[in-house]
Amino acid sequence: MTNMAENEIGEQIGRSASNPSHDSGSNTSRRHWLIAAIVAAVVGGVLIFGIRSRLKDEAKLKTVVAQTSVPSVSVVLPKAAAPVQEVILPGNVQPFISSPIYARTDGYLKKWYFDIGARVKAGQLLAVIQAPEVDQELAQAKSNLATAQANQDLSETTQARYEGLFKKHAVSQQDRDNAVGANKANKAIVEADKANVQHYAAVVSFENVYAPFDGVITARNTDIGDLINSGSSTAPKTDMFHMAQTDILRVYVNVPEEFSRGIKPGETEADIVLAEFPGRQFPGKLVRTAEAINLTTRTLLVEVDVPNPTGTLFTGSYAEVHLKIPSQNSAYLIPSNALLFRTQNLQVGVVQNGKVVLKSVTPGHDLGSEIEVVAGLSDHDQIIVNPSDSLVTGQAVQIVDATLPGDSAK
Repeated sequence: MTNMAENEIGEQIGRSASNPSHDSGSNTSRRHWLIAAIVAAVVGGVLIFGIRSRLKDEAKLKTVVAQTSVPSVSVVLPKAAAPVQEVILPGNVQPFISSPIYARTDGYLKKWYFDIGARVKAGQLLAVIQAPEVDQELAQAKSNLATAQANQDLSETTQARYEGLFKKHAVSQQDRDNAVGANKANKAIVEADKANVQHYAAVVSFENVYAPFDGVITARNTDIGDLINSGSSTAPKTDMFHMAQTDILRVYVNVPEEFSRGIKPGETEADIVLAEFPGRQFPGKLVRTAEAINLTTRTLLVEVDVPNPTGTLFTGSYAEVHLKIPSQNSAYLIPSNALLFRTQNLQVGVVQNGKVVLKSVTPGHDLGSEIEVVAGLSDHDQIIVNPSDSLVTGQAVQIVDATLPGDSAK
């Protein structure tokens, strides 16, 4: 259109030049027409440029809409769980043997030999109880035994004499039987008195209190002159000392049920960590379990024995127990925020060929920011992180961020 207008203007100019006698009115008309043609050409050009720009914007908008209609997702590949998983649990440190020391006889404490913190050997004398009435009863029992022994000796001599006389028919059968019976009775009395002496000798021996095993005195609850009660009367028994064997310590741990199948006595490794020894671990050995899950806590009670030959560790301490439990085969670790909680079961979204596939998974141990999956995944699954609640199988998505196993979270 612009070219046609320019040609017409050129022809008009040529005719004007060849016909100089043309009147001024005709020149004015042509000039108006020329201006109108120029304006029309400019307006047409502007319209054409605007339409072309608008069409280009519309095409660009369609492209952007098409791109934004496909949601963008970040994916992560599952990483294989470690063959051995370390579980940290609280534990209570207790002595291998802990026992109160009571008296076996009544009396007053005459002397004690060891105070708290003392290390003693089995059989060492800890204290002496003064019980004069028991001593007198022993002396009386010994006197009764001596009398019974004398009577038995006499009856034995009498029996022997009557046996000889009976053979000579000097005494009757009745007299001989009486001598034999008296001798047997006196022998029985002697045996009874011997047992009575042994009884009181044992009671007197209880005046000395001995250590029952090698250990340390953790408490002394009496002092010289205190009345000692053995519990034979209505008064409560006197707890004189308290002893603990600390060369080996027992640490009791409640292991959650989900880890219980990995616990193997004699095989599971265990280390003890205490706050008062930063950066230091004490090796232990898991020796036994309760072989039953506690119904209240849903935990398995296990015992870890820790050598303590120098007495470095104190009983009653709080400790962290690091258990090394084998992981299940074919287990993977994925971010906890990749899980979808649906009414069917636990699922994750996996991208395959640009589309979503929802997979059902079986969870294992919950590790906080990560969770163990024991079934439902493979090595090369691209798992969607932070999936939307509306995610469905077959939905087209585009990956904008991918994290490989071992990469730090972005």
